[in-house]
Amino acid sequence: MSLKSFIFSKLFLKNLALAVVMLVGFLMLLLIWLNFYTRHGQSRRVPNFIGLTLEQTERTARKSKMRYQISDSVYTTLVPKGCIAEQNPKPGFRVKKGRSIILTINAFNPEMVAMPNLVNLPKRQALALIEGAGLEIGTLRYIPDISIDVVINQLYNGRDIAEGDSIQKGSIIDLVLGKGLSNQRTAVPDLIGLNLEPAVNKILGASLNLGTFIYDNTIVNREDTVNAFVFKQNPEFKADASLQLGSSIYLWLTVDSAKLRNDSTSVSLDTVSIAGQDPGNPK
Repeated sequence: MSLKSFIFSKLFLKNLALAVVMLVGFLMLLLIWLNFYTRHGQSRRVPNFIGLTLEQTERTARKSKMRYQISDSVYTTLVPKGCIAEQNPKPGFRVKKGRSIILTINAFNPEMVAMPNLVNLPKRQALALIEGAGLEIGTLRYIPDISIDVVINQLYNGRDIAEGDSIQKGSIIDLVLGKGLSNQRTAVPDLIGLNLEPAVNKILGASLNLGTFIYDNTIVNREDTVNAFVFKQNPEFKADASLQLGSSIYLWLTVDSAKLRNDSTSVSLDTVSIAGQDPGNPK
């Protein structure tokens, strides 16, 4: 029998059709299994674990049919001791049922760190060391000195603190820096549209201080404070505007992007919320 005759024979065509049916059936079963295994289209919102105790976290995870894993601990004043301080994925993020949520718990005792030596260092290097040690930068105070933007004293709670002294992680360190023997000034930075952290970094980089920051009435929860951006600053940014070293800049923040386009916006200190207060953590 020739190859052509075999290919068009009833036996070959019957077996070919059977093979095609079996292949299609196998693919359909595979797709059904994959759809079931991956729970395609089935997702749920991640609950907010931040601020919950371990007992509350267990109940919330069980109710949401999710697993959780505590991977680390930090020390913060934003939530009570022993409660959840951070989570990943963030609240509201959609995940599959059974997904593990990575949690960070707030430690019961503060972590202590050694104070680095910042004296005689340039401001930029001192700021980097403060951040690297787990501390926070406070006020930059400028005094007449032959040096410019070099640390003369490092202060904790208004007093000199020596290198190696043990202090609580996250403590605020103030710096006294030289401003030269002349009345040196620095340009006013443009902060409009920036979130709070990069705005503060830009202020410090210009050898200035953050006077205070004020949230408008669009800020209603902790997520809003993270997303808030500067829509007004005082003094205002101008190409030729300058301030003395160590001067303060005041910020107003919002999540309303329309305020960026409204040059006539006027905000009164008497009508806005308390300066610098986190609406998610009222004092």
